[in-house]
Parts: sequence; structure tokens; C-alpha cells
Amino acid sequence: MNEIIVDVSFDQTRVALLEHDELNEVYIERHGNKRNVGSIYKGRVENVLPGMQAAFINIGLEKNAFLYVKDAFVGYEELYDAAGNAENVSIKDVLKRGQEVMVQVVKEPIDGKGARVTTNITLPGRYMVLLPNANYVGISRRIESEEERNRLRAIALELKPDSMGLIIRTASEGKNLQDFRQDLRLLEKLWQAVKRKNRTYNAPRIIHRDLNLVMRTVRDMFTRNIDRFIINSRSEYEKVLELLDLISPQLKERVVLFDKDQNIFDFYGVEPKIISALSRKVWLKSGGYIVIDKTEALTSIDVNTGRFVGSLDLKDTVLKTNLEAAGEIARQLRLRDIGGIIIVDFIDMDSSKDDRMVLEELKNSLKRDRTRSNVLGMTQLGLVEITRKKVGRRIDSVLQKQCPFCEGTGRVLSEETMANRIERELKRVFSNTDAEAALIEAHPSVAALVIGSGGEHLAHLEKQFGRHIYIKGSSHLHPEDIEVKVTGNKEYVESYALPVRQGQVLDLLISEPHTVNNNDGIGRIEGYVINVERAGKMAGKKARVRITRAYKTYARGELVN
Repeated sequence: MNEIIVDVSFDQTRVALLEHDELNEVYIERHGNKRNVGSIYKGRVENVLPGMQAAFINIGLEKNAFLYVKDAFVGYEELYDAAGNAENVSIKDVLKRGQEVMVQVVKEPIDGKGARVTTNITLPGRYMVLLPNANYVGISRRIESEEERNRLRAIALELKPDSMGLIIRTASEGKNLQDFRQDLRLLEKLWQAVKRKNRTYNAPRIIHRDLNLVMRTVRDMFTRNIDRFIINSRSEYEKVLELLDLISPQLKERVVLFDKDQNIFDFYGVEPKIISALSRKVWLKSGGYIVIDKTEALTSIDVNTGRFVGSLDLKDTVLKTNLEAAGEIARQLRLRDIGGIIIVDFIDMDSSKDDRMVLEELKNSLKRDRTRSNVLGMTQLGLVEITRKKVGRRIDSVLQKQCPFCEGTGRVLSEETMANRIERELKRVFSNTDAEAALIEAHPSVAALVIGSGGEHLAHLEKQFGRHIYIKGSSHLHPEDIEVKVTGNKEYVESYALPVRQGQVLDLLISEPHTVNNNDGIGRIEGYVINVERAGKMAGKKARVRITRAYKTYARGELVN
């Protein structure tokens, strides 16, 4: 069974693709961090660099976008020679500084680099992609039947608007002319709206943003090959049904609303599979394993026999391990969204026939990957070079950050991921007990994020669960550790939760002046903030302080003479 599991929570949406109970793809979209790929901007040319054959375009993001010369040709057909080539054209012949240009993001800003953009605008629909600035017809390479490809090409040529192009998508297999007409009408209407905004707005300005993760998943992934689409948000569930009414009504009966009082990813066993996707070592079912390491230039994957000793001889053991590893490597490339150059060090084999078997298994396994990849062959040392299109961020860079405890040599789960883990833990605690309140201890950086600015996020959690929640920062905890310290009635939990009590006198380091009222000073106990009156000039010094009021997320104090 192939399933799409969608987890919609307060601050993020996650989508998991399960094929035969194996997690093969996972996507995460944080609500405060909009996706840029597919978005169309009206930009302004900031710099033209003939030496790099590129231009930098201001599209309103933190860093200017990068436009390579070959991505700037579209719409400038006069620059091509009679043979359709433009190899000798300089970027300065195409763009001028200060010029306004419509571009589309094809690669997210990653690794400190700006987004990569193109003037070749693409508007994806359910069954086709409209190319307003091109003039050709393409068929998805995943449609293998030559007869079906010819049928779809004939339909595309009949429907193709003048001076525009069409790419027929995989989901169009078996569809009729009417299906395509409806899809094309929507795309042409969208293109007219984009052109209207381009004429109206001044640069830099976004003029079209692609659908959110849930809607993109329905459009791009939810085909007849998916048996169930399971989602835990009623509002998004209803939007999914509305979209399917337009594009694939026959799939509506496969959409399931998950309404259990349990985390949907835990229920379907996705959570531990995501955690395993962050592991450097991946075990194979036979007992062998692969090791995945990322560097600046490439990703290396090493294959080892591990505990697998085989049943016949060494040659058979090596071949079986390599064949199993080839399938697992293809799955890991999809799951982790690894792009760029990938070098695989298979175990050395003596037979060229065995080499070909392993390469064939790798290529066949990669056919299920929606991202374009290319297997370039195997060397005598058993090294295989793979290239895979790099579009977005790898899953480890989304879920993890550089570890401050090991100066960047390792990785830990980010505060955002840990905050979501705390939310899931609270759901588990409150669903299994009638406790009025709970105290959670976490690393101070995680606790601060869960509390939020002015206690906003903590207030949202209390409203969500209808209980009293106390979050306490503890520097002795590892950033990936959380502890449920105590549960019970409000007064009982609060006696453990607050690090200070009203009337208590203590010695406190004043770390800084108050950001708004400079007359007051700020001290902290394990991340718990104490606002001390008239201590603003004592930053960096210890003071004797009496606690006048103690609240859930902070306390007030006064200096003791």
C-alpha cells in the first residue's frame, strides 16, 4: 500500500510518502518560513558580471538572486543564431543594470548563497506544465509506453497555445482531452494574472507564490498510485476535497481525516523513521550497512558487509550486499533529498557482469525518484558517480543545526524540532492522565522557544490542551533531551516549577539592562528571567535581590540594601 501522511500542526506542516510501509520521501514546511521555489518575482538587475556570465537580481530577499546567462535567454530569441545556438552571447547583451525582469526561483537560498532564478517561467498544473516563454512540447520521462507518449504528444500539440510550450506530467497517463482542456484553462488564467501584476507592481516584488505544501502534495504527488491520503486537520481536509473536485474527483474517496487523539506520525510509525533518516549509518536487512557523509563538494556513501556473512562464498556475499545497498541508496537519496554529486563506494567485485547487475539495480531503483538523477557508471575501484538535481534543503539541514557543544563537528535537533517534540509529549501526557498541570524541563534555548515572546507560544499551548503548562530551562540537559518532571494539580506543579518564590532573597548576577526600561536590570536563573528594579547600571555585577512577584515565565525583584 502506498500512503501519504500529512501532519498539520500549529507552526509547521509535514508530509510523508510511505511505499509498502517504507518512508521514501518527507517534506517539512514551517509556517513562518515560506518556500521560494516556484515563486515568481519582478526583480531589478543589481549587477551584471560578464566574467561570470551571470547577473545578480534583487527580488526582495535577504540576498540577491543569481541568474546565469543560459537561464536569461528565454524571451530573447533574437539572440539565437540560425542553428538555434547562443553560445557566444554575453550576459551584458541580455541584461542591463537597473533593468526590471520577471524571474522564477528554481533553487532555494542555501549554504549562504542567494536563490537561483530563471526567466523560463513554468506554471505547473495537475496534468501539464505551461511554459509561457517557450515553444515546444515535452512528455514526462516516467511515462515509458511509446504508444501512450505519442497519444499524449498529439493531444499536447492540439492544445498548445501559440508561442507557448507544454510539458505533459506523469499524472496525465490515460487522461482524455477534456481533462487537459480544464487544466490548461486554469493555467492560462493564472498566467494572465501574473502578467497583470508584473505590469502593475514595482520591483522588487513577489507576483506569484506557489501553493502551500498540502496543496502541492495533492497536485504533484496524489495520483492513482496512492491508495490513501491521510490528514489530521479538518480545515485542510476540506480544502483538499475542494481541490480534488477540480482536478481529480475520483480520488476524493481515498482521502481520510485522522481524528484520533494521538500524533498522526506516531500512529503510523513515521516519527522513528524520520529520526533514522538523520543517522549517518543505515543498516540493511541482510546485516550489511551503508555510511552517508556530507562534505562541501559532494556526498559520499560507503557500502559494508557488516554482520552479513552470506551462505555460499565471498563473491555471493559481496554481490548480495551491493544489490541490497543499491536499492537502499536510491531510497535514501529521495528521503534525505540529497543533491549534487554523490560518490558511492561499493564493495569491490571481480566480475564485470556483477558490476552491471548492481548498476542496473541502482538505475531501476532511481526511476521511482521524481527528482532528475544520472548514474555515470562504475570505475575499476567500485566507485559510482551519481548526479542528482539540487533544488531545496536536505532533511538534515531542516531538522538539525550545527551543535554548539562540539563546535560544529556534529549535529543536534534544532530548537524548533524539539519544541514540536515537547508538544507531542504534552499531548501524550494529557491524553493518558487527567492532570491539571504539567512541568517540562528542557535545555534553556528550547525552553525559551516553547515559551515564546512574552509567553505567547506557551499561552497557545495552554489554550490548545486546556491545561496549565510550565516550562523550565535546565542547562544540565542536552539540547535533545526533555523531561516530564511532575504532573498534578496547578498548585502542586507550580511549587516545583518556579525557581524562586515571593519574598525570597538571593544573590543574583545582573546580566544586562532591561531592553525597554534601562533603569531596570535583568538576571536569569536557568533561563528564568528576573526583572530587578533600579538595577540597570549594575550589569555584570552581583546584587542582593528580594523577589516581589513570581509569575510563570518571569519574576520581579528589588534590590536589598
